[in-house]
Amino acid sequence: MPVIVTAGHVDHGKSALVRALTGREPDRWAQERARGMSIGLGFVWTRLPSGAEVSFVDVPGHRRLVATMLAGAAPAPAVLFAVAADEGWSAQSAEHLAALDALGTGRGVLVVTKSDRADPRPVAAEARRALAGTSLSGIPVFAVSALTGAGLPELRAGLDAAVAGQDEAADDSADVRLWVDRSFTVTGAGTVVTATLASGSVRLGDRLRCARTGLLLRVRGLQVCERPVAVVRPIRRVAVNVAGGRVDVRRGDALLAPPEAWRPVDEFDVLWCGGPPRAQALMVHFGTAAVPVRVRALGPGAARLRTACAVPVRPGDRLLLRDPGGAGAPVGAVVVDVWPAELTRRGAGVRRGAELVALAGQDGEQVDLPGMAMDLLRRRRFLREGDFRSAGLPGTGRPVAGGWHADPATWESLVGQARDEVAGWCAERPLVRGMPLPVLADRLSVPSAEVTRELVRAAGLSAEDGVVAGRAALPDAVEKGLATIGELLRQNPFRAPEARQLAQAGLGAAELGSAVRAGRLLQLAPGVVVLPGADRLAAEVLREVAAPFTVSQARQAWDTTRRTAVPLLELLDRAGVTRRRPDGARELS
Repeated sequence: MPVIVTAGHVDHGKSALVRALTGREPDRWAQERARGMSIGLGFVWTRLPSGAEVSFVDVPGHRRLVATMLAGAAPAPAVLFAVAADEGWSAQSAEHLAALDALGTGRGVLVVTKSDRADPRPVAAEARRALAGTSLSGIPVFAVSALTGAGLPELRAGLDAAVAGQDEAADDSADVRLWVDRSFTVTGAGTVVTATLASGSVRLGDRLRCARTGLLLRVRGLQVCERPVAVVRPIRRVAVNVAGGRVDVRRGDALLAPPEAWRPVDEFDVLWCGGPPRAQALMVHFGTAAVPVRVRALGPGAARLRTACAVPVRPGDRLLLRDPGGAGAPVGAVVVDVWPAELTRRGAGVRRGAELVALAGQDGEQVDLPGMAMDLLRRRRFLREGDFRSAGLPGTGRPVAGGWHADPATWESLVGQARDEVAGWCAERPLVRGMPLPVLADRLSVPSAEVTRELVRAAGLSAEDGVVAGRAALPDAVEKGLATIGELLRQNPFRAPEARQLAQAGLGAAELGSAVRAGRLLQLAPGVVVLPGADRLAAEVLREVAAPFTVSQARQAWDTTRRTAVPLLELLDRAGVTRRRPDGARELS
C-alpha cells in the first residue's frame, strides 16, 4: 500500500481534495475541522482504480507549522502537491517545494485545485516553472475540482501510475526503523503509535527498541487501514500497539528492530545536496524527528554534524537542515559516515571532506556503500560483522576469527609484526617459554584472543597454554653449561647428570627449560635431561636384550641408574617403541 503526503496548500482546499478522493474525512482534531485548516497531521486511506490501497498523510501548509509538515513528509515516498487555481503559487508552496526537494522526494503529482473557480492553466504553468530543476521536475499535472468532481478520475489514474512499483522496490527483509508520527493511549489496549513503514517487516511479538530512551517494547497488536494483521510489510501506514513497562514514546521517536542492528550516534558526516546552510542555529529533520544540530564544515561539499541527542542514521539517509526562525531556504544533505574519523591534525577536516566527496557517486548524492565499508575498515583496522550492519554497510575485508574482519593491508602488516615482536621478546628473555598471548595482543592492538591466535598461525608461530613459542640464541653462560653437560653425556648418553653436576654447570630449572625448548636437551623428567637422540639410541641398545626385559635389565644394558632408566622407558612406552606386559616386564613393539 503506497503512502502519499499531501502538501503545498494552506487552506481547506487541500483537505477537501483528499476528502473527495477518499470519500472520508482525514483523521484529525475537531478544532481543525471547525477551522477548515490543517494544524497537525491527518491520515486517511482509499483504494485506487488498480485495486491498490493508498494512504494519505495530510500535512499542514502554514509557515509556522513547517516542522509538523516535515514530520509527515520525510517518511513518505511520494507527494500530492496541491496549488489552488484561485490563489496561485504562494510562499508556502515554495517553502514546501524546497523542503521536498531537499529530502529528494521524486515521485508524485501536481494538482491544481478549485478549477471550478478559476482557469487552472496559468497556475499550472507557474507551478511547472517552479518545479523545474527540482526533484519533482516533470511530475504530471492535473486540474480538479473537489466540488464538482471534475478531473478526479484522471487524478486517481495518475496516482496509480505515480505509486506503481513502490511495494516492489521496498525491501521487506531490511532492518526496521519506524518513525513515530503519533502516540496515544487506547483504553484497554495501552499505548498505540502510528508510523510509515518504509522498509523491513513488523510482526506480532517483535521487539522494538526506542532510540531515544533505549526502552525495549513488544508489539502486541498491528493494524493496517483499521484492519488487524499479524505482519506488516512495506510500504504501509501502520498502527502499532506496544507494551513494555512504562511506555514513553512520542512523535520523532524511532522504533528499531532488530535492536542490536542499530547504533544511534550523535556525530556523523554528510555531503550537501547543494550549498551549505548560512544560518548558525539549525534544526536537522529526518524521519519525523527534529533535533538541534551544530555544523562543522569539512571543506567544500561536506560537513560534520553533531546532534543534541543520539539518532539512528545510516549512510544514504537524506536529511534536511533549516533555521527554525525561517531565515533562508532549507538545505538537504545525505549521510555518508556514521563512524566518523578523528580530526586531530591541522587540515584533517578538509582532507576528510575530500575523501567523503570521492566516496559519493557521480551526482554527489549517492554513497558508495562498499567503498565506505572499506574506508571504515581501513580506519578501524578490525570490525565485527555486527559493526558493519549497525553502520548500515556491507561486510568486507578479510574474515579472521570470532566474527571479526580485518583490513587486508593491516593484516599482512601485523603478520610480520607478530614475528618481530615474539622474536624480540624471546631475545630479551631467553630463559622464558615464549611471549604470552595477551601481551602480543596488547602490543599489536588486536581485538580478541581468537584473532590473536589466528594471527599467530598466519605468522607461522605456535602457541601452547597461552604462550607463543619463539626461538632465540641462548645466553653465553647457558651455552657454557651445556658444553660441560654435553661432555659428560657423550661419555655415557644414558646417565643423566645429577642435580649437583647441573648446579655446578650453572644450569638451573629456567636454564634447563630454555635449553629443552631450543632443542639442545631432551627432558625425561623434571631435572632429568639427556642429549637429543638418546631415546633412539636407547631403543637400538634394547634390541640386543632378550625379551621380555625388566627395568633392571634395561638399566644394566644402558649402564645407568633407575633415576634415568624409569622415565626413559616411560618415554619409549609413549612413543610406542616398547610395550609393557601385564607382569610389568617390557618388550619391543
